[in-house]
Amino acid sequence: MAMIFLGGSRDIFELPTSAIERIGAIVAQEHGVLIGDAPGADAEMQGLLAGYNYEHVGVFHSGAEPRNNLGDWAAYYIPPPAGAKGFAVYAEKDREMARRANFGMMVWDGASPGTCLNVLRLALIGSPCVVYDTMRGTVGTVHTVADWCAMLHHADADVRSGVEARMTADERLALSA
Repeated sequence: MAMIFLGGSRDIFELPTSAIERIGAIVAQEHGVLIGDAPGADAEMQGLLAGYNYEHVGVFHSGAEPRNNLGDWAAYYIPPPAGAKGFAVYAEKDREMARRANFGMMVWDGASPGTCLNVLRLALIGSPCVVYDTMRGTVGTVHTVADWCAMLHHADADVRSGVEARMTADERLALSA
C-alpha cells in the first residue's frame, strides 16, 4: 500500500474538481493517507475522505488533540520542538508525514510557505508530489528539487522570503547541494 501525504493551504476552503477526483482515485486504489489536522485544505480533504467512509487514514497533530479528525481515524501526536512558536509548532509533524510518504498531493494557494515547504520535503527524499496551484489554476508534479525551484520561481518575493525563513538548516543545505 502506497502512503500519500495529502495537504494544502489553510486558506483553501474549496478543493479543485481535479483534486477531488484524484482523492477518489486514492480511495479506489486503497492507498494509505497521511494528513494533518489544520483548517482549510486539510479539513476539506478529511471531509471528503470521511464522506467515503475511508479507513486507511492517519491524522497527524502537534497539539494535545487533533484540531480536526473528521473520520475519527488513528491520530499520531508529533510533539513540537521545545520552545517552538508559530509555524514551528506544526513543522515537525509535516516533516514526519513527508518522511513516511511515497507520494504527495498538495493544494497550494500560491502563497502558503508551509505547503510549499512540504513539496520541497517530498522532493528531497524523491517522493513525487502533485501540486494543485489554485492561484495560477495549474496542476503539475514536482519530482526533484529543480522542479520545486521552478515552482517557487513563479511565487512572489514575499512567499520566497517566507519559505526561506521557515527552512531548517538541513533543508537549506540539501537545497544548495
